[in-house]
Amino acid sequence: MKTMRQSTLQTLGLGDVLDMFRAGRLPADAGALVDRVFGEPAQRGALVISGCNGIVGAGKMMQLGSRLDPFDVPVVGLDFPGAPDGIAKQYPGLVRAFGKESADRMMARMVRLTYDGKRLPESLAAFRPRFLLEAIPEILEIKRAHYDLFRNAYPGIEIRSVTSGFPSSQLGVGIAHPAFPHEVNKVFEMVEPQPSDVTRLFWAIGLIPVPVSDDWSFVLDVLFCGITLAALRYHRDTNMPVWKIDKYVRKHVGPNPVRAHDAIGTAGASFLTWSCLHHLAEHYGPLFEPTPELVGRKDSGLSWYPPDHFRPVVDWPLDADGEADLQTRIVGPLVQMTALMLHENRAHLTHLNAMGELCAQFRRGILAVLRELGPEKSIRIVERYHRSHPEAAQTAWHADALARMEEPAWRQLYVNAEHDGKVGVITIARERYNRDVDAELNRAIDWLKQDGIDRVIVTSDFHLSTQMVGADTGEFFPALDDVDEGFRVSESWSRTARRLHGEFAVSVGFVAGKRCLGGFLELLSHCHYLVSVDDAQLGLPEVTLPVVPGMEGCHWPFRKCPSGEWGRLLHLALTGKSVHARDAVGWLVDFAGPLDQALACAWETVAGGGNGLQRRPFAEGPLADVTSRLPNLPPTGSSAAEVARSAILATIRDACGAPLADALAIQAKHSAEFMASAVCRRGAVGQERDRTQV
Repeated sequence: MKTMRQSTLQTLGLGDVLDMFRAGRLPADAGALVDRVFGEPAQRGALVISGCNGIVGAGKMMQLGSRLDPFDVPVVGLDFPGAPDGIAKQYPGLVRAFGKESADRMMARMVRLTYDGKRLPESLAAFRPRFLLEAIPEILEIKRAHYDLFRNAYPGIEIRSVTSGFPSSQLGVGIAHPAFPHEVNKVFEMVEPQPSDVTRLFWAIGLIPVPVSDDWSFVLDVLFCGITLAALRYHRDTNMPVWKIDKYVRKHVGPNPVRAHDAIGTAGASFLTWSCLHHLAEHYGPLFEPTPELVGRKDSGLSWYPPDHFRPVVDWPLDADGEADLQTRIVGPLVQMTALMLHENRAHLTHLNAMGELCAQFRRGILAVLRELGPEKSIRIVERYHRSHPEAAQTAWHADALARMEEPAWRQLYVNAEHDGKVGVITIARERYNRDVDAELNRAIDWLKQDGIDRVIVTSDFHLSTQMVGADTGEFFPALDDVDEGFRVSESWSRTARRLHGEFAVSVGFVAGKRCLGGFLELLSHCHYLVSVDDAQLGLPEVTLPVVPGMEGCHWPFRKCPSGEWGRLLHLALTGKSVHARDAVGWLVDFAGPLDQALACAWETVAGGGNGLQRRPFAEGPLADVTSRLPNLPPTGSSAAEVARSAILATIRDACGAPLADALAIQAKHSAEFMASAVCRRGAVGQERDRTQV
């Protein structure tokens, strides 16, 4: 086995993705892991969540309870008698996700008990506690006493803390720190000496465990609390309203860090941010020192944002120089904090990069941003930042940690490749296709070709990208004003996709998650075969945005589809409605089935053992009368979507009616011209650009 970099699955003790295809099954079985963590069915023990009425505890009651429900694991919530009922607030979300009948059944299995903090309720013993997830307040002495209480009553119980900042070495237990929002975000930062059955169980039931080192505040809160602190420090230095600072932070980085505190709950969120920064400052220095404003909000609980009607009265525009200074003051501390985490090897680089995107709403991962800047420019930004905040220079500044950007792990933050000398697998660890993914995918193809690999599977990474939802629409913002930029994006991404068709003897696109949409479906459709789990949703939602598909979705699938089924593809492209993979076999998908069968089918096809799929014919010449197969279409309900539907239909007609050699440029031209139109600028992409960038 040879890999471009270590796969993130290896950090969980789950091997390589190529091994998964060869074995025809996942490397961890949820049922077997439930038995190991909670005991055999006849003696099944309980998951106990202490602090169950808080935001975190209640969210995890729903998230873990729903996933463990099929395995008859009792879930017990524990809290003080007078604690506000946070669990009831989660019930509507459970109904939306599973339906009322299933939600009621799950709630019936969730038991709530109260205690005084000193003695566990006697009735708890009947549930045979096996695993405690602790979500009580961030006070170290109280946490330690809580663990002693459980260990004395239930020796050998597994314990994990959801703490935002205390290291495992301080707590004396392992850590499973969940990302916000707690009921839906599936990411957990895991701190433990070696990957445990608990971590592998989390992965097997569809969560995203991310191993991190045992350092203060881990990765997520260094990034999120760090960007909050940068915003508050700029507020203190300039007196600019925090809502206006949030607007500029959103423009340059992605999140609204101060607004997020109000959304979570100002008192609790401000305390947690203060706690993380306070301990980081004690351990590392003034770079992390909380501002007096944060200390005040921690004590008062007052909201950061004023009532909405005050905001237009106190606008505070910046000229170009002022905006550049603000950007330095926001990005500078993030670079210094990231260099510290790199120096400490806090996480696999792909994990460290992904935490900002998946959990803190960074538009691009912090390492991807630094890689684009390069080490010299990154260092200069920190040096300029130190001029505005000289105290930060007293905190260790590990500029040397940025000098390794040419190493494979830095160059392949999102895309990895593996091979066994004959068959390769390319995995993509980002749910939205962007310029970083495109560049890394080309490097992965080059690497496989250099090693003589001409058979490949292209898929998600079975870890960070649980779905593939299409292109990152932020990549289209420049194209709204520049036709040439739109043509460049469409043309270059399409040429990358064509490499999967033209440069391998056999290529298999594999859909493992719950959906594959837009640009990612167009990408995988360029493979000679498309294999999917049967319940995955496949679709081309561009008409709803509206944009014109830019990675050859308006002609490539038609060239592989029997002419009698063209109406189905037209319906897919012109309505934006998804189709289950099992219903698309023969005209969009080559095989759909349960995961184990799909894995085996993909392997048999790519390995060339004679038991694989037969390749559908591919038409390189013009296709006649494609649009004459137009089915009856439901009304879009939107004048913009109607215009987009007409533009997509024209693109299908022109691109399908041309030979393959000309079709790419024809589709790119149509896509670019529509992106620069007033209809697109008024649509979802234009609105997002105006909301975040203007």
